[in-house]
Amino acid sequence: MPPRNAFYAQSGGVTAVINASACGLIETARQHKRRIGKVFAGRNGIIGALREELIDTSLESARAIAGLRSTPSGAFGSCRYKLKSLEQNRAEYERLIEVFRAHDIGYFFYNGGGDSADTCLKVSQLSESLGYPLQAIHIPKTVDNDLPLTDTCPGFGSVAKYVAVSTLEAGLDVASMCETSTKVFILEVMGRHAGWIAAAAGLAARSAGEPPHLILFPEIAFDRERFLRKVKEAVKRHGYCVVVASEGAQDAAGNFLADAGSTDAFGHKQLGGVAPTLASMVKQELGYKYHWALADYLQRAARHVASKTDVDQAYAVGKAAVELAVAGRNAVMVTLERGRGKRYSWSTGEAPLAKVANTEHKLPRDFITRDGFGITEKARDYLQPLIAGEDYPAYRDGIPEYTRLKLQTVPRKLKRRFKV
Repeated sequence: MPPRNAFYAQSGGVTAVINASACGLIETARQHKRRIGKVFAGRNGIIGALREELIDTSLESARAIAGLRSTPSGAFGSCRYKLKSLEQNRAEYERLIEVFRAHDIGYFFYNGGGDSADTCLKVSQLSESLGYPLQAIHIPKTVDNDLPLTDTCPGFGSVAKYVAVSTLEAGLDVASMCETSTKVFILEVMGRHAGWIAAAAGLAARSAGEPPHLILFPEIAFDRERFLRKVKEAVKRHGYCVVVASEGAQDAAGNFLADAGSTDAFGHKQLGGVAPTLASMVKQELGYKYHWALADYLQRAARHVASKTDVDQAYAVGKAAVELAVAGRNAVMVTLERGRGKRYSWSTGEAPLAKVANTEHKLPRDFITRDGFGITEKARDYLQPLIAGEDYPAYRDGIPEYTRLKLQTVPRKLKRRFKV
């Protein structure tokens, strides 16, 4: 049986290590030439398949592909584009199969979070119903760390490291100036429904009293009075207060503190900035001078301070995806499994997509202190290994040197164009 081609796409918000997964996948696919022909990458994610804009990765040198391991963001382009259900818009899925058939694609690798897991499952189901042989493998990626059935998600460890380091350094800054200047500093981090990233900030504190003094999690209902009282207590005791707030902080009724009143392409609420909202409360009620910062894209693009554990795991899930495919697996997600014992170890595994799609894994309650404003030792034990190790990119003239690809697409074979 002649080798069939593969399609790889990056989905959703990019990370500091998603390209490491692409690197692991492409390098491993090149070692299986008897089973896998060319690896095509979708230009700007899944819409690259719908538009038949397929990047031929075989035209990229081995050195360029290797450079992906240390290059942040999405080298092939990503997108926030959620395919509707099969019942709502079967045409989109049929278009994918049409493109795959035209280019003899027998392997579908989708690198993303929960929404892409759902898409990957639906593509697998449709290909089966149409009698088109296709193996669909989901490669986990999300800074939110909220996918189920995997110990962690590639992308999270590096964001966690960035947030912990930033909290430590900003805390030292505020502590040095609090006598005559800023009393309260608020750092807003990502995390719409799960507080994993906010929790990672707690790693900055090595002993009691060190910042962050308060962490706000989506899992704990925000209480304005309790929050202000805690801020006041921290300033009185330490001279200053460092707060790390998840963007998804919400009240007891489930209302986001920073709901911007709109939604993104995935149907998620756009959040308009919890840090300035909290800062306004502090100013109005307590009168303290404050500063706030929004980590935003900086936290997920910070390859210069990436976790080595995260980089290694991101590469490994890309490699494992190919190995699962050539072993005949279908409709599964690659997982990361934590080993037993005091010394941290891990391996790759797999989970059925039917149990992954549209499921969020939130921060367990026993990872959060009883008062709801900090992390427990159990959380610290879980988080610490994920930020371990350094994996610096090469530098030239003081600036990281990142890979640039040719991104040359193959000729279209279909006459019909598809509007996205």
